[in-house]
Amino acid sequence: MSTPYSGATPAGAQQGYADPAAQNYAADYSGSMGASTTDSGHPDVEGVSVGQLMGEVAKDLSTLMRQELELAKVEVKAEAKKAGTGAGLFGVAGFAGYMVLMFLSIALWWALAHLVGHSWSALIVAILWGIVGAVAGLMGKKKFQEVNPKPERTVETLQQVPGALKPH
Repeated sequence: MSTPYSGATPAGAQQGYADPAAQNYAADYSGSMGASTTDSGHPDVEGVSVGQLMGEVAKDLSTLMRQELELAKVEVKAEAKKAGTGAGLFGVAGFAGYMVLMFLSIALWWALAHLVGHSWSALIVAILWGIVGAVAGLMGKKKFQEVNPKPERTVETLQQVPGALKPH
C-alpha cells in the first residue's frame, strides 16, 4: 500500500489564518514529489535518477518559496489595512482633542475676561499655550537627541554570521 509523499503539513493548515486568501496560499503547497512511499513512510525513489530527484526538489522549493512570498504579501496587506484603520482613528481622536482644547481655551478666555477684560484675557490664554508649546518642543528635541538610528543588535548579530559559517 503506497500513498503519495506529502512532505510536511501545509503551512496554513495549523496556523488558522483569519484571512481566507492567506489560508488558500498556505494550503496550496503539498510538497508532493510525485513518488509513492514505502512501508516505513519514506519516499520510494527506486529507479529514479538523482538528477530527477534534484529537479523535483528544486521545483518544490521554488513553488514553496513563491507561495510563501505570496502568503507574506497577503499577511502584510491585511496588517497594513488594520494599521491604516487604527491610524485614521487616532487622527479623529487627535482632532477631537484639539477641538476640546480650543473650546476650553475659549471658556478660559471668557472666564478671565470678567476679571481683566477681553484683550488681556486673550493674551493670557495665548501666553499659557505658548509656554505649553515651548515645553513640549524642548522635551521632543531631547527625545530626538536620544534616538540612535543605527540598529545596534542587528549590526552585532550580522557581524557574527561570517564566523558562524566558517568550519571549526
